[in-house]
Amino acid sequence: QVQLVESGGGLVQAGASLRLTCAFSGGSFSGYAMAWFRQAPGKEREFVASISVSGANTFYADSVKGRFTISRDNNNAAAYLQMNSLNPEDTAVYYCNAVGDGVGNVYWGQGTQVTVSS
Repeated sequence: QVQLVESGGGLVQAGASLRLTCAFSGGSFSGYAMAWFRQAPGKEREFVASISVSGANTFYADSVKGRFTISRDNNNAAAYLQMNSLNPEDTAVYYCNAVGDGVGNVYWGQGTQVTVSS
């Protein structure tokens, strides 16, 4: 059973940086595309960034483009989200997501809280 564990969240001031880590276990990491989503209080969960199996292709929400960078390490079965120039609108619970081949082969982590103060 695939398990995802996020870490690296915290409370920071506007303009600061954080690096989130998603540790993957229970499957073949190199067979899963990875993504980050976030959910702010009272809002729907939204897409933040994704990275392909090989790492060659990345996609970003317009709201984070140029500030956030998604990456992966297939040797260490981990995905990362480097977040720079954080602002209060980035405050949310950040979730790691893994998508593999086949129906229902989708997994979520438990989330990590990111709070940005002004």
